[in-house]
Amino acid sequence: MLVSEGEHSMTKQAGQFAAGHYEARASAYVESAVHSQGSDLEAIVQAVKGRGFGRVLDLGCGGGHVSYAVAPHVGQIVACDITPGMLTAVQDEASRRELSNIEVRQASAENLPFEDAAFDAVLCRFTAHHWDDFEAGLREARRVLKPGGLAVFVDVTAPEDAVSDSWIQALELMRDISHVRDYSIWEWVSALGRSGFSVEGLTRGRLRMDFESWVARTQTPVERVEGIRSLQRGAPAVVKERLGLEEDGSFLLDVTVFTASRP
Repeated sequence: MLVSEGEHSMTKQAGQFAAGHYEARASAYVESAVHSQGSDLEAIVQAVKGRGFGRVLDLGCGGGHVSYAVAPHVGQIVACDITPGMLTAVQDEASRRELSNIEVRQASAENLPFEDAAFDAVLCRFTAHHWDDFEAGLREARRVLKPGGLAVFVDVTAPEDAVSDSWIQALELMRDISHVRDYSIWEWVSALGRSGFSVEGLTRGRLRMDFESWVARTQTPVERVEGIRSLQRGAPAVVKERLGLEEDGSFLLDVTVFTASRP
């Protein structure tokens, strides 16, 4: 697929925007309790454990929690992210944990600096909703994965009903202006198929977001925090029920683990 110079420039600018937005937030993601644990993280570990993988990619590594969890079970893991400060924090944490097989690399998901079929597995957790070009990132993930290799994608997934979908996207964007979209399960499965993956399974779950830590992690400005709370209080009953909205603003996000392979 050919990409015009204008489209490439727009994607690069969007990536730089996201990188700049998260530069000062790196340590918060390394220390995040939500990101450092969970059944979805354990599912990634179990998918990799005992497979004898030599080289694995942690795509959009963020605070590096996939890398830390998987490192004892693989030969080498490359923690890749677009934000330099995030990679510095990951490298420091890996050194602190004495995980010498973690290597960091800066790149956007849509333009990976790796050869074709470079990895035995590609692991991607809570990052695709920031990609400017979702399917370009998936195509790159497939390109760098070996034939027969494992891919595991974990992300927040949008509600099926349009009303709740609109509300969750609005709340996400007000909280984090680098948010692009939480895709539905159907959108994920369709995009994975078009990108050349064979989807082998998916597991759905729900994750409680404590409101105070949710907005603190992204350093959301006070005026937008107030706007989010105003929206939450004014939400229709169907949305409040769907999101499990609590009195203090805490709520539930749908999270899905997609297991796929490259035929």
